[in-house]
Amino acid sequence: MKTRAKGLAVRRTILDAVPFSVIVTDVRGRIRDVNPAAIDLLGYDADELLGAPLTAIDGIERARYHDGTPVLVEVTGDDAEWVYRRRDGTLAPVQESVVPLEDTETGEPGFLVVAYDITHRLEARQRVEHLVTHDSLTNLPNRTLLVRHLERALERASAEDSQFALVLLDLDHFKRVNDSLGHHIGDELILVVAERLLAWTRSGDLVARAGGDEFVMVLHDIRPGPELDRRLEQLMVDVLAPVIVHGYELVVTGSVGGTCFPVDGADPVTLLKHADIAMYQAKGAGRNVLRWFEPWMVEENDGRLALSAALRQALEVGELSLAYQPQIDLATGEVVGIEALVRWMSPVLGPVPPDQFIPVAEDGGLIVPLGGWVLRTACQGLARIQEELGQPLRLAVNVSPRQLRGSAWLEEVAAAVVAAGIEPSQLEVEITEGLLLEDRGDVVDMLDALRSIGVTIVVDDFGRGYSSLAYLTRFPIDKIKIDRSFIQEITRADTDAAIVDAIIVMAHALGMTVVAEGVETEVQERYLRERGCDEVQGYRYSPGVPADTLPMVARALSRQQSS
Repeated sequence: MKTRAKGLAVRRTILDAVPFSVIVTDVRGRIRDVNPAAIDLLGYDADELLGAPLTAIDGIERARYHDGTPVLVEVTGDDAEWVYRRRDGTLAPVQESVVPLEDTETGEPGFLVVAYDITHRLEARQRVEHLVTHDSLTNLPNRTLLVRHLERALERASAEDSQFALVLLDLDHFKRVNDSLGHHIGDELILVVAERLLAWTRSGDLVARAGGDEFVMVLHDIRPGPELDRRLEQLMVDVLAPVIVHGYELVVTGSVGGTCFPVDGADPVTLLKHADIAMYQAKGAGRNVLRWFEPWMVEENDGRLALSAALRQALEVGELSLAYQPQIDLATGEVVGIEALVRWMSPVLGPVPPDQFIPVAEDGGLIVPLGGWVLRTACQGLARIQEELGQPLRLAVNVSPRQLRGSAWLEEVAAAVVAAGIEPSQLEVEITEGLLLEDRGDVVDMLDALRSIGVTIVVDDFGRGYSSLAYLTRFPIDKIKIDRSFIQEITRADTDAAIVDAIIVMAHALGMTVVAEGVETEVQERYLRERGCDEVQGYRYSPGVPADTLPMVARALSRQQSS
């Protein structure tokens, strides 16, 4: 008897000392005993729990209970997450294990229910889940949660026979903000746009950050049409209004692509893909516009992807070549320079025009390797041409804005010049007028660095972007090329080509050389000579020709001028 009593005392001591909640029930699930840890966890007094059914402390209905009677024998050995309800009504998440028990006093079977609080575990799990499903900068849902939301939205819309719109907003030229002002400025801009989008959308809609400068909105219970178009046009006004960040006023624009369920797709992947295609159509249309997805866009997009893949292969296997168009000094009639023009003859696609594959190279990340190949090949070509011709020439090479970012390209220029054995002063880098409008500090630094080694800076297609000549005073510019569209307007000797006249006069006043491209007729040449234009190029003199043909063309042009 003493041994038994001693055993019961030891069991009681152990039960009281265990930090886990321990509840003893009879076979029907009525509580027969509890330890102090269970009382602390649940907030009840012991006498309030004794005799009560185990279901009294359950925070959720147990599937293993039937008509209030526990079938604990069926779950013996289970170790699972559960929820208890405390005396004050709050919930306590627990990890619970049920063990069969035979009472040594009565011999009646029962159960031992052991549990411990897992609140911290669930909080940690929720934090991890939040990190996985939310953008770390804006705290908006990321693409993972966006897809989950779309799956639920598709189910609901299908069941209710309703529609919703998926709208993708991509900030235009966002990378330039990061490159020129720093990532901290870019992050602040993203935060402002995120806040504005949340303020613009309704409470039931979703705003997600899909990555980088891309935001996605899911607009529920809405039909496509003029009203939705007006709402989105207002979005572009409200959300993309100028932003002041750390003293910088940033003029923000965005390209918007939209799709609607069910007409544009029946699953998240298709809807997102079509919205992305529509957004790139908006960028191709000049940016800062809205485009809704249309089926024909898929074929065009697939064509661009195929062209991009073919161009990548063309670079690898040597399908590209260069043609050289001579530039003539109007005062002497001599060939003084050449412009390198890239050509692509595909064995599958045939001749592909530059205005088709250059934009594809820009969008597909190929413009830097393509530009590097053109630079190296053109410098080598110039060395061969002037050796055969017996006179030095200048070489003009078009450069993408992407090539001007960072110091790598400056090193590439220097290496190409040295490898070809030409002088840096013979190289002319042609930039687009759009760079002047962007007024980027990093571009100015690169252009200054190029000039410091002797390279000439030329603004190509000047006048097409309608920029002010005042921009020229803020950039290290040596020469400008008048866009061919203005030259084509010179049709008669008495033509009043006011823009051409103004460009020539003002550029000379700034100490710059002026080149007219696209010259095709004698009338155009005479007009430009009388206005003091310095150099010309165009089909009147020669189209672009291979390097081995250029010396013969140059000699013929010189004989023609001398005669």
